[in-house]
Amino acid sequence: MQQEPGTATGEGPRIRMATPDDAERLLQIYAPYVRDTAITFEWDVPSVEDFRQRIAHTLERYPYLVAESADGRALGYAYAGPLKERKAYDWACELSIYVAQDAHGRGVGGALYATLERLLAAMGVTNLNACIGYPAAPDDPYLTRASVEFHTHLGFEWVGRFHGCGYKFGRWYDMVWMEKIVGDHPASARPLRPVSQVAALLG
Repeated sequence: MQQEPGTATGEGPRIRMATPDDAERLLQIYAPYVRDTAITFEWDVPSVEDFRQRIAHTLERYPYLVAESADGRALGYAYAGPLKERKAYDWACELSIYVAQDAHGRGVGGALYATLERLLAAMGVTNLNACIGYPAAPDDPYLTRASVEFHTHLGFEWVGRFHGCGYKFGRWYDMVWMEKIVGDHPASARPLRPVSQVAALLG
């Protein structure tokens, strides 16, 4: 079968670059995380237009990926953003990932992260970072330690913890940082390649 332009095919989900037109479907995936969990510290579900602008803004500089089923249904998404806005942080990215509730356990998250890591490394990014909400109690109804376990499985290491820095659902949550090094740190850093140049690696 001929590979669809801009997607990766195989046993797992197809991975392609998102567009702002994906906003409505991706927001459907994201909204339950806002309403029902402390996985995101966002309190209010954004509007479709706001979400569309977020996607467009990210794509100006970083990959924003969608995982799809064989019939084209979005199963999850992942994207990169700046660790900090200052120039010196250019080679470090913060990653975010959300998988549809009915698509857990199907390899969607792993496929998205593997592709995102490959594209970012090709751009010249050296450090991948994840900011993860962490429950104070193991039986918290809004948050588990699954995200930390997921990142650990993918080679991320725990590098820091902030205590009681997030408040949601009447509870205080810790936040941890995890990191994975995916590139060398040369004596003279090279400028990042534009995301438009590495997007072809999906096809």
